[in-house]
Amino acid sequence: MTDPHGFLKVPRRPVPARPVEERLGDWNEVYAGQARLPLVSEQAGRCMDCGIPFCHSGCPLGNLIPEWNAYAAKDDWWAAAERLHATNNFPEFTGRLCPAPCEDACVLTINADPVTIKNVEQAIADEIWARGYAPPRPPERLSGKTVAVIGSGPAGLAAAQQLTRIGHTVAVYERADRVGGLLRYGIPAFKMEKQHLNRRIEQMRSEGTKFRTGVEVGSDLDAIELTRRHDAVVVAVGARGQRELAVHGRELHGIHQAMDYLTLANRVREGDYVSSPVTAEGKHVVIIGGGDTGSDCLGTALRQGATSVVQLDINPEPGEVRRDSEPWPTYPKVYRISHAHEEGREREGTDPRIFSSATLRLEGDRHGHVRGIRLAEVEPEDRRPRPETEHVISADLVLLALGFYGPERGTGLMKQLALTLDDRGNFARDADFAAETAERARSPERTVRTGTDGVFIAGDAGRGQSLVVWAIAEGRSAAAAADRYLSGSTELPAPVAPSDRPLVA
Repeated sequence: MTDPHGFLKVPRRPVPARPVEERLGDWNEVYAGQARLPLVSEQAGRCMDCGIPFCHSGCPLGNLIPEWNAYAAKDDWWAAAERLHATNNFPEFTGRLCPAPCEDACVLTINADPVTIKNVEQAIADEIWARGYAPPRPPERLSGKTVAVIGSGPAGLAAAQQLTRIGHTVAVYERADRVGGLLRYGIPAFKMEKQHLNRRIEQMRSEGTKFRTGVEVGSDLDAIELTRRHDAVVVAVGARGQRELAVHGRELHGIHQAMDYLTLANRVREGDYVSSPVTAEGKHVVIIGGGDTGSDCLGTALRQGATSVVQLDINPEPGEVRRDSEPWPTYPKVYRISHAHEEGREREGTDPRIFSSATLRLEGDRHGHVRGIRLAEVEPEDRRPRPETEHVISADLVLLALGFYGPERGTGLMKQLALTLDDRGNFARDADFAAETAERARSPERTVRTGTDGVFIAGDAGRGQSLVVWAIAEGRSAAAAADRYLSGSTELPAPVAPSDRPLVA
């Protein structure tokens, strides 16, 4: 362990991001080029090595946080890398993208500031690659079994890597033209540069995983045929069904779904466009939705040169401290500032978010282009508009960041595999991560079989919109279930079950 009194001697000091003015001038990560190791090693020494480390409970991956904190504090990066990779296939993703519920579950949070777990994780992850500690790990022998993974987001990639390393022959099918799912096209480069994703994909190729891009299973390739070709199928298509805004004026030009906007911006970074077909440059931008996707749109719009940016959140402004109804070690709803919010506040002089605000209608000009949004303040209890609070704000570009309702409905994949929905609107599955129903073409009449039938659901498709750590944990668990189905037993870890939920009050 580290110094048992380290948390008493050393105050919390997160790794500082680059100055706002500097990072708004490029698309590099907010921490790019920042010195980490001396500060991170010192901060890792604040870990108390608790007898019961509740940070484990805060993370669905079950990351061995006290262990790799101790190694990082002693600059033993090889041992830290081994401990980190023991539970997490892609720590360079989670160290950048996860909001770190583990920090809110840190025992120090009871009456002090938690360990900077996220900074330590990212530093270890980067050292893993800088020092060559992540060589490909191809299997020693092949099982003779084949697995198809549908979707190449974090859940699909984690399942594919686990199954490949255990000896199965794995092919990943991705409908987009590049591998990565939302890691590729949904996450802006200033949060995670794509070199980290590309590097992992090349590692997986070297291990034996095959990738098939530009193939939509259920449309370009019949899902029933896919089940015939492979001994098992893992469905990890995510929760890509985008919620809509049912108000007057939605048909106006200049209104776009947030994910469509982010995808185009990311395609510019990939070299597909010189400039985005939907840009915020010189426009008054309004983002409807207060979550992480809205924050990503905010940072993107600022870098594109928006005249102004406002983010609307129907929820009331959270307080600075935990409420009594959200005790430690749960993940509390408190006032948080993302890097994009920090950028907007520094540029505009105020928080770019407007809380307790509902969109009543979208107003346009005679050419049918959006020009404003009529808003009203809402009651915190039932979100009903307050009388005499209506007002209009300017808007040339409106981005809908209202979240996702679950996997896309009515697709060929869903029909051909006879996937059903649970009461949360996600693909139904049993306790072993298997689809409850699966359809095979055994005759011209096409019969339906129930049970696992070798089809497994992983990630947001079965859980609903969630964090990257949950996606990777689900991918690992789905791989364990598929391996057990194929081999009769498994040594692969299964960190979560379908019924598991985040640690909340």
